[in-house]
Amino acid sequence: MQNIKKLLLTGMFLCGSILVFSQTKIDFTEFDLPNGLHVILHQDNSTPIVAVTTSYHVGSKNENPDRTGFAHFFEHLMFEGSDNIGRGEFDKIAMNAGGQINANTSWDRTFYYILLPSNQLELGLWMESERMLHLKLDSTGVETQRRVVKEERKQSYDNRPYGSLIEKTFSTAYKVHPYRWTPIGSAQYIDQATLAEFIDFHSQFYVPNNAILSIAGDIDIEKTKAMITKYFADIPAGSRPIYRPNIVEPKQTAEVRDTVFDNIQLPAVVQAYHIPAMGTPDYYALSMLTTLLSDGESSRLNKSIVDKQQKAMFVGSFPIPLEEPGLFLIFGIVNMGVDPADLESSINAEIQRTQTELLTEREFEKLRNKVENDFVSRNSTMAGIAENLSDYRMYFGDANLINTEIDKYMKVSREDIMRVANTYLFKDNRVVLYYLPKQR
Repeated sequence: MQNIKKLLLTGMFLCGSILVFSQTKIDFTEFDLPNGLHVILHQDNSTPIVAVTTSYHVGSKNENPDRTGFAHFFEHLMFEGSDNIGRGEFDKIAMNAGGQINANTSWDRTFYYILLPSNQLELGLWMESERMLHLKLDSTGVETQRRVVKEERKQSYDNRPYGSLIEKTFSTAYKVHPYRWTPIGSAQYIDQATLAEFIDFHSQFYVPNNAILSIAGDIDIEKTKAMITKYFADIPAGSRPIYRPNIVEPKQTAEVRDTVFDNIQLPAVVQAYHIPAMGTPDYYALSMLTTLLSDGESSRLNKSIVDKQQKAMFVGSFPIPLEEPGLFLIFGIVNMGVDPADLESSINAEIQRTQTELLTEREFEKLRNKVENDFVSRNSTMAGIAENLSDYRMYFGDANLINTEIDKYMKVSREDIMRVANTYLFKDNRVVLYYLPKQR
């Protein structure tokens, strides 16, 4: 079941990158262009590669409820070409230069990256500036991507076992907040949208004052600054206010339960608890709690429910990091012949254990070491460093969290982990879904 975590995060469209040697402290330079584009530069000349990345502070939560899927649609549309790059040539130009390109969309932002040999840095900057200023927005591109996005939805969501899990969980857990729909959006709304609506969405969000250009790799800082000025300084700032929803989800006061019949062979149990936004002190404690529960074969859920009780082929917990209050998911697939209620009972028992029993000192030390190792590994690639610098700046206004956020984890105590388990993982604060096989 190695792909389960990937399945649970399909709404976020995570991307890969090239492995390089990590380092203890990540130095960087940052500045703003007059048009509002924020730039972050990290120099590492150990490997002749460079990651050119652009983050736009727009995700599915910025969409109109009647036009969901726009941010993800633009993840595709931004590869259509520009006034100076022919249709379908964007990928070819990067690959012919020895590079890789990709993108991912979340509820909160959209991230684009180009990995290139470092002698092709200027090419990457030109390409990113082209689609920021001269994106080709016409009926041909829109119709092409309509088909692509609808097919992606069919393959990754509608026709995949448990594929609707994230979508169903969020739509059940949220009643008013735009997190109630996922980045993939609705095929119906994408079909209904006009070219003028796509142009309007682009003009509001895909502007330099709503973007961060983050570059990491084998660069010269001063020369890179000069190239950035050459390609980006003349791009006009957006003239419209950036829509930021200020909708607050009401506190959930009673457990919500539902049953989903899917094209699956084995039933599954999902629990989703409301939790604070990422970056809050309690989020760090909850993140450490999920490492305790489900990170690795020796984790509590795996040892107890999968190995000892043999009630599940897989069970894990996943706090989904969001800019505003999000969800802590627990997901398990039962073994053949096991009643989903039995699996849920065992999950509840493990949660209760974290609420009533303090971790041992040995267990806590092992947990801290695992969190430290995971933190370092997240910055082991040039693309990872560029993305993390950008995310820290975008969400918290502080790119240096790439060096200091680990301190926030290390401040979490055993008592904090027990406290957040009691504060958030309780019955009236959760959604419970049973996924059952459709009747043949």
